[in-house]
Amino acid sequence: MGSFSSRVYLAAFMLLGACANPTSRVTTDPLAASPGAASPGVAGAGLEAFPRALQRGPGQAPSDHFFRMRAFPRGRLDHRARIGAIAMAEKMHRETAYADLRRWSLVGPTNIGGRITDMAVDPTDPDRIFAAAADGGLLRSLDGGDSWEPLLDKAPTLAAGSVAIDPGDPEVIWLGTGEVNPGGGSATFPGLGVFRSSDGGEHWEARGLAATRHIGRIVVDPSNSKRVFVAAMGALYGTNPERGVYRTSNAGETWEQVLAVNDSTGCIDISIDPRDPDNLLAATWERIRRPESRRFGGLGCGVWRSQDGGDTWERLANGLPKASKSIGRIGVAHAPSDPAVAYVIYADEIGYFDGVYRTANGGDSWTRVNDWALEFVYSSYGWWFGNIRVAPDDPDRVFVLGFDLYRSIDGGDSWSNVGWDVHVDHHAMAFSPTDPDWVVLGNDGGIYTSGNGGSSWEHRRDQPVTQFYTCEIDPSAPHRFYGGTQDNGTLRTYDGGVDQWASILGGDGFYVRVDPSDNRYVYAEYQWGGLNRSSNGGWDFDHISPVKQNDRVNWNAPFILDHQDPSTIYFGANRIYRSTNRGSSWRSISDDLTQGPGSGNLTYGTVTSLDVSPRDSDYIYVGTDDGNVALSRDRGSSWKQVGGDLPERWVTRVSAHPGDPETFFVALSGFKWDENISHLYRTENGGSRWDSIGEGLPDASVNDILVDPMDWRVLYVATDVGVFTSTNHGRSWRTLGRGLPRGVVMDLALDSGSRTLAAATFGRSMWALDLGELSPPRRWENAPSQRE
Repeated sequence: MGSFSSRVYLAAFMLLGACANPTSRVTTDPLAASPGAASPGVAGAGLEAFPRALQRGPGQAPSDHFFRMRAFPRGRLDHRARIGAIAMAEKMHRETAYADLRRWSLVGPTNIGGRITDMAVDPTDPDRIFAAAADGGLLRSLDGGDSWEPLLDKAPTLAAGSVAIDPGDPEVIWLGTGEVNPGGGSATFPGLGVFRSSDGGEHWEARGLAATRHIGRIVVDPSNSKRVFVAAMGALYGTNPERGVYRTSNAGETWEQVLAVNDSTGCIDISIDPRDPDNLLAATWERIRRPESRRFGGLGCGVWRSQDGGDTWERLANGLPKASKSIGRIGVAHAPSDPAVAYVIYADEIGYFDGVYRTANGGDSWTRVNDWALEFVYSSYGWWFGNIRVAPDDPDRVFVLGFDLYRSIDGGDSWSNVGWDVHVDHHAMAFSPTDPDWVVLGNDGGIYTSGNGGSSWEHRRDQPVTQFYTCEIDPSAPHRFYGGTQDNGTLRTYDGGVDQWASILGGDGFYVRVDPSDNRYVYAEYQWGGLNRSSNGGWDFDHISPVKQNDRVNWNAPFILDHQDPSTIYFGANRIYRSTNRGSSWRSISDDLTQGPGSGNLTYGTVTSLDVSPRDSDYIYVGTDDGNVALSRDRGSSWKQVGGDLPERWVTRVSAHPGDPETFFVALSGFKWDENISHLYRTENGGSRWDSIGEGLPDASVNDILVDPMDWRVLYVATDVGVFTSTNHGRSWRTLGRGLPRGVVMDLALDSGSRTLAAATFGRSMWALDLGELSPPRRWENAPSQRE
């Protein structure tokens, strides 16, 4: 397990200033000086990472759900507030973790995997592999991929974008934080710059560039370990000047910005000539996302070359596409065995494949290869991929990483799909320099290896980096965990084994519920309200969604079983539906409970959370993405809006009190933005008055809240910076337990019988804590008197 110096946490307060004023040596693209009007945005609806049998269709793309949740209502994130939340969470952990000896344990999966953003193989030992996971930190294998060790669980961020091994000293590892693939949840969480380890990943220190937010590639000069180049994309959901190519000549003590185009164009990829490290190729990419639109191309997109170690840069043409607003993401790669040969891959501004080009003279001229077979390699979202790789021993053996995986063995004259037996959506590839047929591959399903140059692949296990949206415990069999995940559907471990998880429903997985009275009935859904029911314990499912054509439905649509009668189900679109026969039929029990559809081309005005009182089934609670909170006291016959005194924020959760139907809790997303608000509120009179109970929590999204049914004074909350608990109705808070990775936690589930609390992390799989018998912590100073 890697550890972090105190410099890391001191840097949490200084990160933005650390690289705000790097020395600049800038070659500005004259074509980008007047970029013109933005191209039309692409609608943000779609499906993400279905299994091959449920592949995305044209125009379908990763959702902006995570960003919109946290950016509402201003449409932008407060990066400084996030850094402050990370620092506060770390302070709370140091001050209070010793008071709670309970330890979280991993429940898995380790056999499913998650999105891998970059990989590196030790040039002296092919069994030593590093893999960067989107929001799961950095993994290390010392046995060729048989087992993996997470290295960053105590880091201030688990958002990993790139990893590089120093060719001159393989004990030196460089990590670039912040995923550059612009969508699918984890890209919402910016990185904190560059980190460096000098002992193979055991210890780390911050090395600056925090304001670059998302780092696409790091390359180390093979002849000079102190000279390192970073391809930085800058802010995803906004503009900033801290983007482009950065160079250090002193191992990260200081940085120079040596290539910049404009404040919306970053560098997405960079490649270095291993024989002449003064020769570099870089790909710049102009892209901006907003809640209501997105632009994934522009005049800033291009291929650049430096022949003097980054001092000056020229934009390449002579066979490459001319500068155009229609150009999108670009990837570059030298051929290590013949660096005069290099390849470039293009997507257009929408995301369609737009060509592979080859040079045999170091970039002086380029020729488009015979790439007709790659026409659909990007589907319609090439901004999600964009990488090309060349085998270390053969300049003609080339791989294109897209929705599918293609290989050419003749320099691009012909191509074959070599990814039929692996998960889709490919982002990373690395080779053994001593055995070029040994290839490691990273995609949205984790890590694969090939011993025959990519002709066949083996999925490697022991990767606890699955991105969970939700979790559930079967009350009848509490060793049986369920959860909805990004990219990998709805998962379950039937016998409780961390490496025995399996998918039970495709698409992206969201809420899943097990009938506590009869666990033959399992309910699960995929995105946009695709609700399904199993009547045989989760082995087969039937579609039962009540969604009508004119409904607005959230990417993560909520549904809940009535606690007293689980055959009654409530489902939220922009209105509420109820079924009294396990989803066989439905009827609407409300009008639109939101503020309406909003403006722009994305889905707004949806229900985001539902609950029913465990004490009185007449009480139904509703929260929406536009800040509304509604209450029904008569099982849906009438509704009252009760959230008018709450801050205008996306409601992440409404949670009923176990004993008093007039008492319930509301959790909010977003940041304070200098306002006197919290992210957690309680009412004891049905919403007539709200009390803030979140002042002691970090300024981060609260994603879930539970009241312990054994002691109503005890609360548990899931946040973007960990899990916290209060033993006094929310008057004060502390970190819950030990050993939980310091990442985003989206959902909690508590099984009363076994006293097990499950936590769904977004990037480090699912964890569980044995709550044990309730008793005051060993030390909880200045606790106020507790009301029964």
